[in-house]
Amino acid sequence: MPGQRRRKERQQRDERHGPERVPGRWEPRFESQEHAEVRDFLRRLRSEGTATDPAGIRIDTFCGRLTHPTSHRVSVYVPDPSA
Repeated sequence: MPGQRRRKERQQRDERHGPERVPGRWEPRFESQEHAEVRDFLRRLRSEGTATDPAGIRIDTFCGRLTHPTSHRVSVYVPDPSA
């Protein structure tokens, strides 16, 4: 079934960062319609050391239509400071 691998990976990531594991939230950091810009942003994010755990980075791709072009959003998991 198409997309099953991606769903499994998302489910495993959510189990690691679920509310019972590490409380926190996904915070959007970057959004673009160009894949190259997203790739450059991820390189900068990793080089700065802001996101060292790959499981703490989420890339959402919103499918485009005629009126709305395809866009990519990068989110970083931010744990709650009280936890």
